Amino acid sequence: MVVVVVRRRTAMASMKTATLVLLLWVLQHAVCRDVTLPTGPLFRVAGFPLSLPCDVSGYEGPRTQDFEWFLYRDDSAGRQMGVVSTRDKGFPYAPFTARVRSGEVRVERDSGDKVRLIIQRLRAEDQGKWECYTPSTDSKYQGNYSTTVTVKVISDTLQISYSRSLTGQPVPEGASLTLTCSASIQSEQLTHLSITFGKRGAGEGSAGGAGGEVSTVREIISIDKLLGVIPGRFYKKRYNDGEITLEKRNGEGGLDTYVMRISAVQPDDTGAYFCEALQWIRDPDRSWQKIAQRTLDIGNLTVQQLAESLRISSSPKGEVTLQVGSPLILTCEVLGLPSDVNSGLLVQWMKRGSVSSDVAGSGGVEVEVARMSPSGVVSWGDDLSRANGGSMEKVGEGRYSLKLFSARPADSGVYRCVVSVYAGRRNPSPSTPATLTQRSEGVTVNLKTKDVLVSAVAQLPRGPLLKRGSTVTLICNVSVTTTGPAQAQVHWFRWPIPEPLPKKLSDGAALGPPAVQKPTLIASLMYNGVSNIYANKSEISVDRLSPVSYRLRVHTATVGDQGVYACHAEVWSQDPHGGWYNTGAKAESNAVTVYLYARPEDLLLIPLVVGVSTALFVGIVIIATVTCCFMKRLARQRGQK
Repeated sequence: MVVVVVRRRTAMASMKTATLVLLLWVLQHAVCRDVTLPTGPLFRVAGFPLSLPCDVSGYEGPRTQDFEWFLYRDDSAGRQMGVVSTRDKGFPYAPFTARVRSGEVRVERDSGDKVRLIIQRLRAEDQGKWECYTPSTDSKYQGNYSTTVTVKVISDTLQISYSRSLTGQPVPEGASLTLTCSASIQSEQLTHLSITFGKRGAGEGSAGGAGGEVSTVREIISIDKLLGVIPGRFYKKRYNDGEITLEKRNGEGGLDTYVMRISAVQPDDTGAYFCEALQWIRDPDRSWQKIAQRTLDIGNLTVQQLAESLRISSSPKGEVTLQVGSPLILTCEVLGLPSDVNSGLLVQWMKRGSVSSDVAGSGGVEVEVARMSPSGVVSWGDDLSRANGGSMEKVGEGRYSLKLFSARPADSGVYRCVVSVYAGRRNPSPSTPATLTQRSEGVTVNLKTKDVLVSAVAQLPRGPLLKRGSTVTLICNVSVTTTGPAQAQVHWFRWPIPEPLPKKLSDGAALGPPAVQKPTLIASLMYNGVSNIYANKSEISVDRLSPVSYRLRVHTATVGDQGVYACHAEVWSQDPHGGWYNTGAKAESNAVTVYLYARPEDLLLIPLVVGVSTALFVGIVIIATVTCCFMKRLARQRGQK
């Protein structure tokens, strides 16, 4: 048994040793040097840069590896030509010595084991097979130490031109801009073309200035290699709004035309414009590579801001005084708009102040009287009645008038014309912001009003005591002194009856003043005889008994109709055209207290209810007493037995 166990252990040890040796052999042969280049052939254009990435992996030794580049020209019968090395400055052969020394041919290192061969200007004689070689730093020579890729140099056939350049003359804000660029390629290989319109900052050239400043370049819009239109990062919103477009038009002989249009230029559009054409090819690894590029300067654009020329004026100037009923005519003129720019205008007439102010236009909220949209639609502000008593018209190019056929005292105030300009946008959408908004100087309008004196007296006619359910009648006598036709407009108000207040609080502190409660508008009799009833809990009517006497009646009055009543009178007068207007003269009457007493039948009901309740209570007490005594006597008789 002992011999068998020993043999088994020896066999297992031998198997472990063999497995370890096999694993070491696999690792030794699996981890080996590998040099890679892009898959060829690669087609590149003469005169433009060539970039060949080369990397090495699976090596031993330092992290920073050396690289050497060789060229096997197509016409050299396979002879090797040293181009450039990372470890030997004397490595280049004679045809490349000057190019390497000038930096036209160089090696740029991305990392310790990744580099790029850069040829700044590719030549026709650079066509051939390029080899990337890495000198060994391994303990054993294993793997591949070099690899090659074929580079084909094709002729430069990329052409670009423009039909009209920018002259540098100032262009008004809102004007349209159209730039045209033509481009073509004639290549036996399948290549694609992309076009980009761009702009450099104002006054900046295509290269850095004398002070080393770098120009600010912005791409406006492009047609990419797959014919997709792509707006620049700063122009996406304008492209989505349709302000910037790019169109491709097929031309003769493969010369296609690309037209960029900006419908309304802005001050930020000032700068130097260019057109850039790129030639693309798809490599065998399916990646797109730029192989040729040309940029054409179109010229400088200077945008003249609208704020420098726009001016808004209103007439008449200063102050206007009118009789009530006279027509009010105001004119707004827009000056300084470029004649060659098709702009939309939003014209508004605003007014601040009214007859209620001590001075016309002093304080108050500015309100809109009327407006005309860019499409010519007129709308009126809060006072919709003016739509029938006035008009707003475009009387000429840049001239707009506001007419009130019969001015009223409420029309007094300071008027201003406010103009919002949508430069280059004839019919802007409601969400489009205005390019510029300016206001005219104010025109103060004063109305000469007639002297009006008014007074109001409220009274409760003498009669029987007012009881619940009866009709309450209140009279308001209004006296108006003025010239010409006039009518009073009477409003009836009610306050709650104030409750009596204790002289002092429990702690002896004095009470503050009572809170003032707002009145309730009960009913109105308008100047034209129309009655408006606002309290709907009771049956109410208003009428005019005589030219100076107005009556309020509350039918079948209830407890809720009790209170303090008063009437307010407003005087309306008639203008020469027959229209009625509020003169602003007002008067408030004295207060009349209305208290409703209980009816006799209500008073008789109280003792009746009290008597019935008392009788029921006495009856219940008697029944309870008799029942209690009877039960006690019955209990004693049972106890004696």
